Amino acid sequence: MTKESSQNEEQKNSGTPVYVKYIGLSFQLFGVIGGGTYIGWLIQEQSNIKFPVWLLLFCFLSIGIAFYQLWNSMKQDG
Repeated sequence: MTKESSQNEEQKNSGTPVYVKYIGLSFQLFGVIGGGTYIGWLIQEQSNIKFPVWLLLFCFLSIGIAFYQLWNSMKQDG
């Protein structure tokens, strides 16, 4: 048996479809990006800077973290 066929058999035996994992991953990405943006917005409200530097910083930082999590998840799947 090849590696792919053994993985396919494991997926069939687990009883849950593969797309369920990716639906959960999409909610996780949404949560990380939304949470980071919200934290940036809170910090921006407390500062007296007119340019939204904290909002942009935390937004892009959370996007980077979310894509890193996505990359790790895809790497584990093979």
